[in-house]
Amino acid sequence: MTAPPLQTVPETIPSKIGGRRWLVCGLLFFAATVNYMDRQVIALLKPTLQVHFGWSEVGYSNIVTAFQFAYGAGLLFIGKLIDRLGTRKGFSLAVFVWSAAAMAHAAAGSIFQFAVARFSLGIGEAGSFPASVKAVAEWFPKRERALTTGIFNSGANVGALVTPLVVPWLTLRFGWRMAFIATGALGFVWILCWLFFYYPPQGDKKLSAAELVFIQSDPPDQTLTSQMAVPWRTLLRLSQAWAIALGKFFTDPIWWVYLFWMPDFLSRNLGLNLSGMRLPLFVIYSGACVGSIGGGWLSSALLKRGWTLNSSRKTALLVCALAVTPIVLAARTNHAWTAVFLIAIAAGAHQGWSANIYTLASDMFPRSAVASVVGFATMAGSFSGMFVAKAVGYILQRTGSYVPIFVMAGLAYLIAFGFIQLLAPRLKPAQI
Repeated sequence: MTAPPLQTVPETIPSKIGGRRWLVCGLLFFAATVNYMDRQVIALLKPTLQVHFGWSEVGYSNIVTAFQFAYGAGLLFIGKLIDRLGTRKGFSLAVFVWSAAAMAHAAAGSIFQFAVARFSLGIGEAGSFPASVKAVAEWFPKRERALTTGIFNSGANVGALVTPLVVPWLTLRFGWRMAFIATGALGFVWILCWLFFYYPPQGDKKLSAAELVFIQSDPPDQTLTSQMAVPWRTLLRLSQAWAIALGKFFTDPIWWVYLFWMPDFLSRNLGLNLSGMRLPLFVIYSGACVGSIGGGWLSSALLKRGWTLNSSRKTALLVCALAVTPIVLAARTNHAWTAVFLIAIAAGAHQGWSANIYTLASDMFPRSAVASVVGFATMAGSFSGMFVAKAVGYILQRTGSYVPIFVMAGLAYLIAFGFIQLLAPRLKPAQI
């Protein structure tokens, strides 16, 4: 059964409704930016730290794996914790943990100590996307969720853009330890802003009555009351949950490769130093930023044109999956900027894919279950990324080539799309 187009409110939203919900989107954008700055610092400093500490490729992959294991393990409980504590308290706790862990990197002096710091960072950062998607489900109707997710998700790319500009300057001027301390401290600034501004819509005194009506304009959840929790044994029986989980299982590791190994690719294949890789990284993550917003916009635009929820989401996912495939040529070309542009397109397509696949959780599940579902799906992607990280380390140490890695990246999204179509052919609401 195909979900009908949403027609609860007029297509043109009067400006007098207000835009309080977009302040929430801005806070989520800020959180994603800080999240990815803290996540990327070690990747950017990899060539420097590798020389300083004498790390091998496998040793570095162990540090990456520690983060991804903790990230995946954290998602076993963080989504349900956020559903229980609420978005305001749960998100604050997650950012506090990851910001403290990010600053703790400055005290590390061995692979084991860096791995401990990365493990702690992973536990905290596990709460970021479950809390963000839950906040979107609380503050936005379905017709705006994909675009909103694309906007806040683009903060990840802004973080990845800003980090290559800030970290080299901090490192050259104050040393690599200060790079971890300064970026980690931003999380505490975010917590103050979040606690000051964020409340659920029903408790926000500055939200207009008209905007509250618009936010709540979707038909009420019919499968689950707003206060009911969803146990893991129930999620594991739902094909909709597995559709989202497998969609991320095959594709999340590719983004980890971009994030943790792209500076190495630029150094190894293009011979760039810490300062010289700024422009290529700017181009790559600018492409990711455009793709994140563009992928969310495409889905929302098709929905507003009268396409069904299923058709609009699936079309956007398929377009993104196809756009990734040219990356298989990136490691084979002799032209450096051709490789950079191919990776930029693939990174943008990934972020467009990510914006839509996160939105599937709020399309098929009630608000009270969204963080749990996103946590389950992101956990699948993180555990997959853990094994892919080890594989990448061994491939590079034995062959020195990115060719097999980029071939894997080019095929992953089409495989994931096939599983989504198989398990959720009509995006029917989950019957809980």
